[in-house]
Amino acid sequence: MTIWKGDLGRLLGLYLQYRKANRLFFAGLFCFFVIINLACYWWAMVTAFPDLCHGSAGAHYFKVQFPVGILGALFDSLSFFVTIYIVRRALQTRSVRTYIGHLSLDFVIAVIATFWVLFVFSFSGWLIYLFEDRQVSLMARNAGYLAKPMEALERPTENIRNIYFGLIMGMSAMLPTCLHISLFFKAVYMRFRFRNHLFLKPQKS
Repeated sequence: MTIWKGDLGRLLGLYLQYRKANRLFFAGLFCFFVIINLACYWWAMVTAFPDLCHGSAGAHYFKVQFPVGILGALFDSLSFFVTIYIVRRALQTRSVRTYIGHLSLDFVIAVIATFWVLFVFSFSGWLIYLFEDRQVSLMARNAGYLAKPMEALERPTENIRNIYFGLIMGMSAMLPTCLHISLFFKAVYMRFRFRNHLFLKPQKS
């Protein structure tokens, strides 16, 4: 736990130094998440739905990428600062259970991000349809997208492409969770390595 908290504290210190030294930090962070969301969008589109990347459908989804990138970056930027707040509170705790409980809130953010992705695609498609002079009901689109998680749970093999697409699109929101998990495994590795080193160290006669 000491190793884990130490690594997390050092990363927080580096972040605070970098943020203080860069006046355009907030703009840069938002642009970074826009790029990440656009990269995930096209990665998911090309690998999961390549048939929708050309023709009239391709032109439509090319336009959809812009609101998707902006709205996705908006959520990721907000969740980033929520994560920083959680990390600060976690580092102030002394209880192991409380510490892990704080960091586990990132899993809640990841779940919320899943529903945000659904809303983003529903709203973005509806917005682009307005520019294309096509009448589409936003409420009907939201209902259809919200039904997709239940369909994926009930029939996962039939919805494998949608599940894959959602996982790729949620990668940016899962970055803090992946960071915490990697630091945890690093701490476990360092702990066992240190113990084995002491165990194998020859004793003085």
